[in-house]
Amino acid sequence: MRSRARKSLLTTSLLSVLLASVPGAAFSQTSTGTTPPNAHARPYGTGWSCDFGYREANESCLAIKAPANAHVMEFTFGRGWECDRGYRETGEACAKVAMPANAYATDSSGGRRGWDCERGYRALGETCMAVNVPENGHLADSNYGTGWECDRGFGVAGTACVAVAVPANAYLQASGNRWKCDRGFRQNNESCDRIEIPQNGYLEPSGESWRCERGYNRLEASCAAFTVPANAHIANSGSSWECNQPYRRQGEACIGP
Repeated sequence: MRSRARKSLLTTSLLSVLLASVPGAAFSQTSTGTTPPNAHARPYGTGWSCDFGYREANESCLAIKAPANAHVMEFTFGRGWECDRGYRETGEACAKVAMPANAYATDSSGGRRGWDCERGYRALGETCMAVNVPENGHLADSNYGTGWECDRGFGVAGTACVAVAVPANAYLQASGNRWKCDRGFRQNNESCDRIEIPQNGYLEPSGESWRCERGYNRLEASCAAFTVPANAHIANSGSSWECNQPYRRQGEACIGP
């Protein structure tokens, strides 16, 4: 119980130090313990906080003076206000953002320019230029780059969209502008060649190569059986052998302990 009380006291002390270090914090407590005008009692602990639109100064709450075309913020730091959308902070005032044609107002805080181009246009200096979409293309969702991308089945070639030539035994990939050989075929320049699988071999899961069956080793383009000596078995890899316990390997044989 005593430990819990000490912990609670320490937490309260740390919170008091932390809150006291916040510049311009909108909560305080007068020496007389009274709540000043435009303030309210804190919902927990002791003391009071200034009402929205007011800031604590010398144990009182002073109104935050927002200029024209601005609104009061809930933050207790900074000036306590920010410019409305379509206006930019200039000193202690809010000046109207000069927007070019085919643009719309955005957030101007933090030095942002305060506007973006409408869909189908992209920023070029202080103007919005129309995006020139080529045939077999469409507007992109991103504001970066050219502002357009090719339709599925077409690839970018300079400022145009050209059809992707998909060879026999191939298919168009999810990207829509590249192709890949079917399973069992391997790319050879701009075509797809059938993968020749030797006897005692099989197509591997990727479909792009082959492996030898268990008990066989790959030898160039074929699968050659290997000999398992007495007191040995085929290893998990399927392409080699290992001695049974308690035998140990010596050359190509398994000898006893």
